[in-house]
Amino acid sequence: MRLVVLANEHQKEEILSGGLKDDCKVDWIKTSAELSEFDNCDALIDLLFEENGYDTSHLKNYASKPVIVSSIIKMIEEIGIDVIRINGWTGFLKRSVAEISCSDVNKAHAETILNEFNKKTEFIPDIRGFVSSRVVSMIINEAYFALEENVSTKKEIDTAMKLGTNYPYGPFEWAEKIGLKNIVSLLTELSLNEKRYQPAGLLLKEAIE
Repeated sequence: MRLVVLANEHQKEEILSGGLKDDCKVDWIKTSAELSEFDNCDALIDLLFEENGYDTSHLKNYASKPVIVSSIIKMIEEIGIDVIRINGWTGFLKRSVAEISCSDVNKAHAETILNEFNKKTEFIPDIRGFVSSRVVSMIINEAYFALEENVSTKKEIDTAMKLGTNYPYGPFEWAEKIGLKNIVSLLTELSLNEKRYQPAGLLLKEAIE
């Protein structure tokens, strides 16, 4: 299988953390302008899709091939193209199980492609934020509420969460890796329908600083 993957260096490192099948050829690119050189690939993975403002202009040339995009906030129906959504936030790509939303016709494609990176697939409904991003974002939000109330310091809260729950990162460490603006964007969108997702004031303040 030949894949073309649009990604930055950190995303490349994470998705390759489980290795790559010997029979898989990957062309790594950093801009969509380079795609014209790789129109003979079997599938496209665009991990910069959300970061680049959900631009679909380059995806239309791959209508006959499976296309995987990192899109945590926008759902397939909003993207307007039958893509395969993956959770590509920092820290999530290196997991052995990839969180996927796609149509039934694309499930086999998703499994085949992700298997090339030695990853299993977990299919969930096409919902905003998937499941794990919602959970992590809410944990981060609650940590900011606790910080606002002077419950403890960032370092102490991170330490308590890692020791008490065996999380790989504390909530503030997660926030730094994922990006405060990404967290706020997801929580803000979710809060339009469910007020429990309303971002903490301190989180909003730090996100714009």
